[in-house]
Amino acid sequence: MRLWSIHPKYLDTKGLVALWREALLAKKVLKGETEKYKNHPQLNRFKQLKNPLPFINTYLLHIWKEGEKRRYNFDKRKIGRGFTKKKLNVTKGQINYEFKHLKRKLKTRDPEKYKQLLKIKHPQAHPLFVIKKGAVENWEKVK
Repeated sequence: MRLWSIHPKYLDTKGLVALWREALLAKKVLKGETEKYKNHPQLNRFKQLKNPLPFINTYLLHIWKEGEKRRYNFDKRKIGRGFTKKKLNVTKGQINYEFKHLKRKLKTRDPEKYKQLLKIKHPQAHPLFVIKKGAVENWEKVK
């Protein structure tokens, strides 16, 4: 499971579709509706919140919006109700790590998207997040 901290606009087709599925799975985990992935480190930043559902719903909403721009057919009803205008922190180190990780994946999977990303010097965060100074997040499994 990867819940990207970078903006979903950087993902290729496979990446955005996978993120939609994985974020929906994350929502099920946070609601206690599945035993799978309960202790996945990517969920820690949501699990530590008093009420994580508005945050995961907002996370999903921005994935859905990116899908709409690309004319994908994500079912908005799966997001549910309840959103937040609050932001979660993410470190600059995490954003940079994820962006490099994505470029490595795209180099072979989608060379055209890879070339587009090479032009970006300062990647944006997913709209749920605000970038703060810092190294890679402690929950990340650095490869």
